[in-house]
Amino acid sequence: MADAEERQSLLGDEDGVSFSGRRNAGEPGRPMSAICDPSHLLHRIVVLLFMCFLGFGSYFCYDNPAALQTQVIQDMKLNTAQFMQLYAWYSWPNVILCFLGGFLLDRVFGIRLGTVIFSLFVCVGQVIFAAGALLDRFWLMEVGRFVFGIGGESLAVAQNTYAVNWFKGKELNLVFGLQLSMARLGSTVNMNIMGWVYNRIASLVGSPGYTTLGVSLMIAAVTCLFSLVCALVLGFLDKRAEKILHKDQGKTGEVIKLTDVKDFPFPLWLIFIICVGYYVAIFPFIGLGQVFFIEKFNFSPAEARAINSIVYIISAPASPILGFMVDKTGKNVIWVLCAVVSTLAAHMMLAFTFWNPWIAMSLLGVSYSLLACALWPMVAFVVPEHQLGTAYGFMQSIQNLGLALIAMAAGSILDNRGYLFLEVFFSACVCIALIAVVMLYFVDYLRGGDLNLSAADRARLQKEATSDSE
Repeated sequence: MADAEERQSLLGDEDGVSFSGRRNAGEPGRPMSAICDPSHLLHRIVVLLFMCFLGFGSYFCYDNPAALQTQVIQDMKLNTAQFMQLYAWYSWPNVILCFLGGFLLDRVFGIRLGTVIFSLFVCVGQVIFAAGALLDRFWLMEVGRFVFGIGGESLAVAQNTYAVNWFKGKELNLVFGLQLSMARLGSTVNMNIMGWVYNRIASLVGSPGYTTLGVSLMIAAVTCLFSLVCALVLGFLDKRAEKILHKDQGKTGEVIKLTDVKDFPFPLWLIFIICVGYYVAIFPFIGLGQVFFIEKFNFSPAEARAINSIVYIISAPASPILGFMVDKTGKNVIWVLCAVVSTLAAHMMLAFTFWNPWIAMSLLGVSYSLLACALWPMVAFVVPEHQLGTAYGFMQSIQNLGLALIAMAAGSILDNRGYLFLEVFFSACVCIALIAVVMLYFVDYLRGGDLNLSAADRARLQKEATSDSE
């Protein structure tokens, strides 16, 4: 779920309709106050606040299993392979929905109704997940994660569509950075608070167990309910702005044509391999990381949860900063190479040394943020604009397919071989991404592509292309 923001920001720059700079087109009469005027910055800041919290519940609850890894396994009497099914079930519906989410928002529901519907899926899915724990029915927990997954990724698309509709230009870059930071904040708060919530419930109930787990997860569902309220408020504010400013409802701008896949260039397929090889070594590791730090480094559960969340903590402030850096310097392939090599070094440190794991995890956090800023924009450099929707949809689709398969494989490896073999497995996945990055560098160089051009060279080429077209 982790990079729909980068995808939509590229699609939205050209297609988005902004409120900024528009005059009030409402009926003449007493002027509205700034906070009530949809064309005023203050009103749009209020809207931005609700936009940022729209996905908070989804990101908070996505990693509930990771935050309560020990408790879920013990209370539900699971092995690790069964535990990782909770992540696999989230990813399975998004293998398909990454193609359909934008279409449903554009052509079927509309942005306002679609956002509310996807928020409902997230909320209902979390409630079913919690109910499964309360009733000691693991299959019901799996159903809940599946329903949760139906809404999760599509809600991120809706969130970014709202952003494109209300902001543009430099404002939009800042807005996407703030939304991404809020998403990481949700994940961080989950990692660090859910263990405490579980312990408090256990003290009230009298003992740990599936009832305590279910109540804890039901409390987490309150964040999804809060996000649903934000969806309803956003729908009201957007409808009101539509009436006042006489504008059309926002659209995702995505054009999905599966027949475009056959025309994808070779560099794009290498980007897909990098995407899958890299992210399957990040999210499944975080899902299993808490027990790893307890067993190998003798951390307390609270310390293990804290270090397991450091990737998200670093990503919150680092993503906008590193994105700005990549925008100013260019050289995307080099930055992706740096991110992959650093991630490989982090996994090797965790696997083969007993160095303070805060070093490796901090390095992993910076690398994760850097790769997101440098990798996803490269798609726009290798495919024409009319194929962007298909390319990004396909990229997220195979990413979710990879996450689902690797989540199951990681659980099985941990049950049968242990954490050392699992870390070697994750390192091998990153090595596949590294090979693909090196190939991408040489393929781009031999073809005279612009994936690794500096920002100044790209600006010059774009200026020359604009002059030629005129």
